[in-house]
Amino acid sequence: MAYTTIKKPSDYFNTKLYTGTGSSNALTGVGFQPDWTWIKCRDDTHNHQVFDAVRGVHKRMRTDTNGAETTSNESLKTFDSDGFTLGTQTNVNQSSGTFASWNWLANGAGSANTDGSITSTVSANTTSGFSIVSWTGTGANATIGHGLGSVPKMILLKCRTQADKWIVYHNSIGNTKYLVLNENDAETTSSTHWNNTSPTNSVFSTGSSGNVSGVGETFIAYCFSGKIGYSKFGSYTGTNGLNFIYTGMKPKFCMFKRTDSADNWKILDSARSTFNIMNETLSADTSSAEASESDVYVDFLSNGIRLDGTNGAINASGGSYIYMCFAEEPLVGDNPATAR
Repeated sequence: MAYTTIKKPSDYFNTKLYTGTGSSNALTGVGFQPDWTWIKCRDDTHNHQVFDAVRGVHKRMRTDTNGAETTSNESLKTFDSDGFTLGTQTNVNQSSGTFASWNWLANGAGSANTDGSITSTVSANTTSGFSIVSWTGTGANATIGHGLGSVPKMILLKCRTQADKWIVYHNSIGNTKYLVLNENDAETTSSTHWNNTSPTNSVFSTGSSGNVSGVGETFIAYCFSGKIGYSKFGSYTGTNGLNFIYTGMKPKFCMFKRTDSADNWKILDSARSTFNIMNETLSADTSSAEASESDVYVDFLSNGIRLDGTNGAINASGGSYIYMCFAEEPLVGDNPATAR
């Protein structure tokens, strides 16, 4: 029985750590030519920087602000066959600064998709369940083709052309609610964001809110469908103590968000924290430098995540949480996970 089609998760997602040079900096070791790269300075308060192949290599957005897309020829200069090249911009390449980059493989610059009521440009990797989608809003309810061939479990959506919130869909909170990536707010109920309609294997729905459908504004969405042994998008209840989340894989990257109360989007990965217990966090919604948080106790295991801390952003007693997780190794198949 084939449990997963992805035997080597690092062919589709990989973390690359590096040190900035302040001058042109060609980085290799990603393992593929990325189509979406997310960069954060670890030791300084620079904004998170997001780049993708659909918008174009010099176009950047920040997950910790609502700012519109900007252009910089000295940020990410090129996507390369085994990584990317950076310019002199300090947010991504400050001399002697330490940085984390998270990289995903889609399918290049994309092509037209007419599955929805609005034609979109889509770069989709159906094997790994990841697509990058761009379109122009109409101000009305709409459907947008995402190209995955499977139902998205999580969508990160941002207006490119004006200052608007990052709107997040997660299947665990449903189509009547949304979260905001650049804020620490609890979930919000609204019919004008996802139009109270769940995604299908071909389209996702947007409502009339300017955050997702401003007239004449251009938008970008990063869409994810779960793949056994590679990615998982789920929920859990906090315990303020020992807590286990089954993922069916050994995690490499996880982002957590409390949904019933205000708290940060916490990111942990096995490249920055090379052994258990892990507590080196970055927050997607702030520019803060990496922190070693004494009340964060996270273990990445061969089959999931073990929590044993009291940090409210990750494990408050009775708290409701969602997460997104990508694998270092699958639990089953030809390349089963081993313990850390």
